[in-house]
Amino acid sequence: METERITQLLQAHASGDRNALNRLMPLVYDEMQRLAHRRLQAERPGHTFCTTELVHEAYLKLLDFNRINWNNRTHFYAIASQIMRNILVDYAVKQQAQKRGGKRKRVTLGESDAATDTNLHDILSIHQALQKLEKVDERQVRIVECRFFGGLNIKETAASLGVSEPTVYRDWKMARAWLNRELSEPEKSHSHGT
Repeated sequence: METERITQLLQAHASGDRNALNRLMPLVYDEMQRLAHRRLQAERPGHTFCTTELVHEAYLKLLDFNRINWNNRTHFYAIASQIMRNILVDYAVKQQAQKRGGKRKRVTLGESDAATDTNLHDILSIHQALQKLEKVDERQVRIVECRFFGGLNIKETAASLGVSEPTVYRDWKMARAWLNRELSEPEKSHSHGT
């Protein structure tokens, strides 16, 4: 019943009801908190960006999405995950600009639904690699966003993107291999003194 209500509110928002997201937020807030918490749980203690701030900032950005044709709640969470990714990348860029430096380290994407041991510097590295991958295969990037940044499982990702579960599994595997290779290259070039 709640899933139906979420879909109805998303469709109302897509039809121009600006207050639909305000009615939607109490229904999706806990899940958005879970998504945000998953993204931030491995950050150092005392980190200046907290779960609630990430959720609220994502919500404010969602308010600006006037004419999205929302398919269902899974699609909503996929978009929310993509927005959270962008917020964290922007934050990482600002933090890096303030520190001006720091050594790069190898980041790998594992089999798990979402990384829980990734810091903001790693997110920036992954974002840069995703920008390169997007030129090769945009669907693989959407799958990485859903799984890595959003914590969606294979079934939820397939429903969100409107593709089959085997397609998600295959593309997730290929994207991880491509990204892991791409993310290991800075480490190679740093070890040779370049």
